[in-house]
Amino acid sequence: MNIESAIVEGVNILKSKHIKTAKLDTEILMAKAIGEDRKYIILNDNKNLKKESLQYFQRLIKERSTRKPIAYLINKKYFWKSEFFVTRDTLIPRPDTELLIEQILKITNYHNPMNILDVGVGSGCILLSVLKERKNFYGTGIDVSKNCLNICKINAKKLKVDKRVRFYKSDVDKFAQGKYDLIVSNPPYINQNDLKYLEKDVINFEPKLALNGGLDGLSEIRKVIRKSSELIKKNGKFILEIGFDQKIKVSNLLKKKGFYINNVLKDLAKNDRCIVSTKI
Repeated sequence: MNIESAIVEGVNILKSKHIKTAKLDTEILMAKAIGEDRKYIILNDNKNLKKESLQYFQRLIKERSTRKPIAYLINKKYFWKSEFFVTRDTLIPRPDTELLIEQILKITNYHNPMNILDVGVGSGCILLSVLKERKNFYGTGIDVSKNCLNICKINAKKLKVDKRVRFYKSDVDKFAQGKYDLIVSNPPYINQNDLKYLEKDVINFEPKLALNGGLDGLSEIRKVIRKSSELIKKNGKFILEIGFDQKIKVSNLLKKKGFYINNVLKDLAKNDRCIVSTKI
């Protein structure tokens, strides 16, 4: 079978499962199966596939038809300006989270060295993207998942920032290493009862630990705010990703812990997504 015929077959399978991005997904999976890029596929669509490549491609299509995310099938996701290694142990980086990077770069000076803490570091996409942009910043990432931290280490080397970052396996409650100029976190903030309404790609495959914010969606946010108020330097900045309906409650939690609210920013869908605050 040639590349074109296999792609047509793959697209039809994914369309039958109501996957809207069937054509794009199929091309990405073909590129993965034969170890080439999408451009090669377009230019060589009449090329015959080796038996092993075809079988591998068909296996990938079968997995995608169960709604397993593309990022987990190809073990990578592009975020900000870099490609990150991801597995099912980490949340898949979202474009909306790039808002946090934009804000950090906006409120920090390239020339002033800073110590940054990322609480719930996941794949490392936030912390490592900032370190890549700011050559004299130093980072610390904490996570309760050892697997996440191993993935972070891979990504830190990939982005060539591994000499300026440290990782700790710790719950934020128990972490007491150092004082920080800036703390950033994208904690789990989805109400436990709302998890069942998430798309199948998300709820069936992404780590629930990184999604479940407890009965009111704020249990992890409370912990992060409480501990950050102790770990942050005076006048330090705290940047927090939140759910679309959490602005007022999270702002009140921050104020109670001595933070001044600088700004609440909206994401690509015009939902409240990020709170920028200062420790006073």
